[in-house]
Amino acid sequence: MKDIHEILKNIAVIETKGEVQNPCVNKIFIDSKNVKPNSMFIAIKGISLDGHDYIDEAILNGARFIVCEKIPFDTRSDVMYIKVEDTRKITGKIASIYYDHPSTKLKVVAVTGTNGKTTVATLLYRLHRLMGIKCGLLSTVVNYVDSKLFAATHTTPNPIELQRLLNKMVEAKCEYCFMEVSSHAIVQHRIEGVHFYGGIFTNITHDHLDYHKTFEAYLQAKKTFFDLLPESAFALTNIDDKNGKVMVQNTKATVYTYALKTLADFHARILEKHLNGTLIQLDKTEIFVNLIGEFNVYNLLAIYATSVLLGMPKDDVLKHLSLLKPVDGRFEYFVSKEGYIAIVDYAHTPDALKKVLSAINDIKQDKAHIITVIGAGGNRDKSKRPLMAAEAAKWSNTVILTSDNPRFEEPEDIIADMKKGLSDDDLKKTLTIVNRKEAIRTALQLAQKNDIVLVAGKGHENYQEIKGVKYPFDDRMVIKETIK
Repeated sequence: MKDIHEILKNIAVIETKGEVQNPCVNKIFIDSKNVKPNSMFIAIKGISLDGHDYIDEAILNGARFIVCEKIPFDTRSDVMYIKVEDTRKITGKIASIYYDHPSTKLKVVAVTGTNGKTTVATLLYRLHRLMGIKCGLLSTVVNYVDSKLFAATHTTPNPIELQRLLNKMVEAKCEYCFMEVSSHAIVQHRIEGVHFYGGIFTNITHDHLDYHKTFEAYLQAKKTFFDLLPESAFALTNIDDKNGKVMVQNTKATVYTYALKTLADFHARILEKHLNGTLIQLDKTEIFVNLIGEFNVYNLLAIYATSVLLGMPKDDVLKHLSLLKPVDGRFEYFVSKEGYIAIVDYAHTPDALKKVLSAINDIKQDKAHIITVIGAGGNRDKSKRPLMAAEAAKWSNTVILTSDNPRFEEPEDIIADMKKGLSDDDLKKTLTIVNRKEAIRTALQLAQKNDIVLVAGKGHENYQEIKGVKYPFDDRMVIKETIK
């Protein structure tokens, strides 16, 4: 519980109306359905719903403190209405105050970029746990408070849930929190109230234009994160990416760089590529890592650089780096008794697909075929659909176009959009199988010894979303059942 006057002390309040006998706020909510007695309800204007329309429901469920941008015409004397300019912007700050500013008691390191966020954040968490350090993880796949698992629903949680989890990390005596920060979270002010110790930029490519509308707006969203880092923080950027320097050009944080192809503060070189890993030279030391592909070497380099910037001994970091395994659904592979390999990867952008297929081409045997199963999400950026199909066709011997998460679109319409990126020659090696399970099974049946089947797009997901319903579905389980 927290006294309402303490919560509001550093919040820009325009007006208040009404009084409550008990000034203690029990909890904070942004969903009126979940409101508990003597709690605070923050009315947020969303894309499709406006929290102001649910103020009465929140009060009926026990809310006694209403934070809003417009005080209702009909008010109750036993409810305190608090008017602010923008509820979305102050929700994180209120939650931070409520939980006693947990991010100031941890070293919170954020990872942002189009691809690699989950791998970098997750493996930073695993690496430090291997080194005996208590830490937390906030990721697309799962959230952890030390060893305790919490389900993840978004890449970056809503601001109240974010502060609650950070507080749990403080209570568990965690030293670090490694978290993914999405462009949506930055624009929607979900990370307001979080004090960041450091930020990592992985890369930026074509994605989320359904939300941001233009690539420039998407880039600016990512850049805003670095613009707002404090002087006390570090900003680690990939300068092999053409926008790597742009990201940090206005930051107040101390800038460090990493690269494979450019002179940088942290540098790595690929020496050998194998099916079960990669031999790399990192900081003048040769180590064998269990991850495959140039894109993963960038990820590992970011992990190494961050750990060193956090004060970890270099030799310890290198030793434990070689023990890390791939993250669930990220280049996760299965070997059949017939001798072909199936790989599941979350690649759902043209650039991610290109990088994964390039890595597969690097490690496959000369006469081996690559069979790619790929779809595209419904009600999302349509402009990337033909680009993804084109990349799949460019790097594969056979392409099977199928359903991903069609959401409220028809799978056939999504596939038709993808086919627009294919030439006549590409179409000759392309199959269309709308049912995803059948598409995966067909790809595995077509595979011969030494061939590689890539099932891309869904990775770790254990559902398929159709017409607003999430049905149980896991690419990995389909592969296991088929090759069994």
